[in-house]
Amino acid sequence: MPEETAPDDRQPARPRANSGWGLAASAYVFTVVMMGTTLPTPLYPLYAGRFDFGTAFTTQLFAIYALGVIAALVLFGRLSDGLGRRPVLAVGVVFSIASAVLFLIGANVGLLLVGRVLSGLAAGIFTSTATVTVLENAPSGRERLAGSLATAANMGGLGLGILMSGLLARFASGPLFTPFLVNAIMLIVAGFALALIRDRTRANPAAVRLQLPGIPSESRRMFLAAAPGAITGFAVCGLYSAIAPSFIGQTLQITSTAITGTVVFLLFGASATAQLLLRGLSDRRLIIGGTLTMIVSMGALVLALTLSSLAVLIGSALLAGAGQGLVFMTGMRAITSATEPDRRTEATTSYFILSYVFMSVPAIGVGFLAAEVGLAEATTIFAVAVAAVSVLGLVAARRFAVR
Repeated sequence: MPEETAPDDRQPARPRANSGWGLAASAYVFTVVMMGTTLPTPLYPLYAGRFDFGTAFTTQLFAIYALGVIAALVLFGRLSDGLGRRPVLAVGVVFSIASAVLFLIGANVGLLLVGRVLSGLAAGIFTSTATVTVLENAPSGRERLAGSLATAANMGGLGLGILMSGLLARFASGPLFTPFLVNAIMLIVAGFALALIRDRTRANPAAVRLQLPGIPSESRRMFLAAAPGAITGFAVCGLYSAIAPSFIGQTLQITSTAITGTVVFLLFGASATAQLLLRGLSDRRLIIGGTLTMIVSMGALVLALTLSSLAVLIGSALLAGAGQGLVFMTGMRAITSATEPDRRTEATTSYFILSYVFMSVPAIGVGFLAAEVGLAEATTIFAVAVAAVSVLGLVAARRFAVR
């Protein structure tokens, strides 16, 4: 008789449960890549001095990053469904390392532009893939923690990159070299950390396709209601990231990269904190509260310009960040709730593209306007425009759920 096979040998092995190591690794990789996307922010005045360019070119550097994000959302948005999460994240890490290397060389503005494009591609890849990877690596019973970590890694990573860059440029040698060297080392560690991430997707090349934007009919009204928050929230992030260093240096006469980095960090930090602490409130309360906070923050920004006050500027950054976090988070979850599951990626891609377009276009406009009327006046015009669009968000708040 042939030898009997043990029953255990015939049954497929059960997939291993997620571990805390996979969750920690995915959050670390997400954070480090997002840090790399904002490293240049406090350094723009230093680059402007080295290469003799003004505020208008600074905003173009920022805008080309946003274009990279949009391109990655379209090109790579659904790639992980066919190739797996880990290979796509590895591509993002490689883009981020390449960006850091180009900034390390920093020989001319051409390298800076290419570096910003690569950084944008990395951010776009991680925006569409890393959040779901963190959630998929949550151990049983830790799903809520994973959601918090994904939020903290995304917005917190953006803020930490600015803070680290500003502090290293101020207190370490080589202000245009050391921040990118440190980040490159952290990214190499992130590459090894990918091995700890559990990838539960099965390779399916047929699923690989462009993620074209679209607004499903069932969520069109909700998308329009959420649009003012996405527009104003990311426009403010773009303004502080692209303009704040010049404003702090030219208007407040403060040249410390540590102070510049801290001010912009506070905006992103406030965004992440507000999302984590207040996400249990109803959508309508969050939209109304976040929108009003944005309007008040623009008033504080104008007051900071009038008084040339760093303290008031810090207050405006905190308020703007908190408002941005609340309106963007609420808009995203309202849209996904109103959209059929098989079209949610399409809807969220559209939401992110709208956000990044308005992160770049107003910043470019302020940069060119500043050359004509001055930075303070251009920023004031921007603040009034943001407040006006925010009023539309208040009008649309009735479309959001009360509970």
